[in-house]
Amino acid sequence: MTAGAIADPPAGRRTQLDPGHLDLERVTGRFGTPLYVYDLDVVEGRVAMLRARLPAEVDVAYAVKANPSLGVIATLGALGLGADVASGGELAAALRAGIPPERIVMTGPGKRDDELEVAVRARVRAITVESPGELARLEAIAAALRTGTAAPVPVLLRAASTDAVPAQRVPVIQGDAPRFGMDRADLFAAATIATGSAHLELVGIHGFGASNVLDAEALVRHAAGTFALAAEIGRTVRRPLRLVDVGGGLGIPYRDDEPDLDLAALGDGLARIMASYANNPWLREARLLLEPGRFLVGPAGAYVTRVLDRKRIAGRAIVTVDGGVHHLLRPALVGQAHRVTVLSDGPGDPEPLSIAGPLCTGLDVLAASVTLALPHPGALVVVRDAGAYGFTESMPLFLSHPTPAEVAVRDGEALLLRARIDPATWLDAQHIPPGG
Repeated sequence: MTAGAIADPPAGRRTQLDPGHLDLERVTGRFGTPLYVYDLDVVEGRVAMLRARLPAEVDVAYAVKANPSLGVIATLGALGLGADVASGGELAAALRAGIPPERIVMTGPGKRDDELEVAVRARVRAITVESPGELARLEAIAAALRTGTAAPVPVLLRAASTDAVPAQRVPVIQGDAPRFGMDRADLFAAATIATGSAHLELVGIHGFGASNVLDAEALVRHAAGTFALAAEIGRTVRRPLRLVDVGGGLGIPYRDDEPDLDLAALGDGLARIMASYANNPWLREARLLLEPGRFLVGPAGAYVTRVLDRKRIAGRAIVTVDGGVHHLLRPALVGQAHRVTVLSDGPGDPEPLSIAGPLCTGLDVLAASVTLALPHPGALVVVRDAGAYGFTESMPLFLSHPTPAEVAVRDGEALLLRARIDPATWLDAQHIPPGG
């Protein structure tokens, strides 16, 4: 497959946001800049594209952490997807967006007792347990809440490793030391405890591998390792499992020279895994759960900001815009640039330039070196592939700028999802102590 090509796009559906397709001048005229815009037609197209390649035994739960906007979650829920939530707040968002609890799984490495209680009361599909201590807390909560003939609480046990973790990882700031899930000894001990509990039901295991993986075979190897571990656990505790959660990690390209994820290879590989366990007594009824987030919404979104000023320092062109890393932290956080489009370029020849925001920090650079014609003040700068880990991963309080509005576009109509918030709102929520 050639770089930048999408395999088998659904007929008549877009699978990438096209700034030229949207009337961004009109949208920004209504809602101001900076703002986030999400093309919901693209979201639907990407769901259709993924489903067309997945085996029937695969369920899809949207990873809400990628973009928790209610409008985005509701769109995916209406398409039949479940939700992977990692906090009580994300659970509340998924429920308010209309996703039934039986399609929700709760994950996350540090769940408070009140969050576990809410998940138990909501009767979600499963709660992923990260440690023996969390298992004990969940069992106590389940015992306190269960009455009469109430069903036991379904749990997944998260493995720290499935011995097949994909090699490709997004850089992180504080290293890559494992801290999620349980090692082998704790995992098998927890399986025995959960199997013997009157208040819990062991339904499967969870084996998330890595983030933004573009290698389909790596994802397949990870899924195969997770299934093998699940079969071993089922055999050890003599309990058939009905769910194998292989996490998400489906990647998207952030550069034009990166290939798209080969969905045909992914789907074929998952089908082979499912077929190989069709007669396994511990997994023959199991479904595979996939939790994509970035893949579904990343290419559907953009961060749109407007040029305030331009100058040269030591001969290099610097463009200052009204948005920055307080709204889109990812480029600075992981050191990975996004593709940038400028609407209404200047008349000059393309040249290397930097696009920086309005913050008093050297981190506030949206694009360190892009080759574009120097734009005039007032031109719109569109940072693409920002539908995931954009607004949700930002630090909006820094320097007290307004937050960006979130806007959806569907069938050419712009719809407000989240209004711009002025700093006065934060001031109204604060108090000055007497004599201060």
